[in-house]
Amino acid sequence: MDTSLPAERVVRVLDQGKPNQNAYIERFNRSFRSEVLSAYLFEDLEQVSQIAWEWMIEHNEERPHDAPGKIPLLVFRERVEAGNSSYELSA
Repeated sequence: MDTSLPAERVVRVLDQGKPNQNAYIERFNRSFRSEVLSAYLFEDLEQVSQIAWEWMIEHNEERPHDAPGKIPLLVFRERVEAGNSSYELSA
């Protein structure tokens, strides 16, 4: 039985980033912990996975973020890829 959580893997991968990215990683970890992990009493791993998935969609596609002009990250990415932004995506 697989007991791993996709969110764990994401956090583990993010923790391997560049030192100057640590503030972003810590912010993500704090948000995810307070809004998901500490906010619910989970019944099973499937429920954790479902709630984490819903949070990720809301976080990336619906919630406005301060850094990219108070727009959702998905909208920001679409604008950058379309050339409608002065920002560049990091590789």
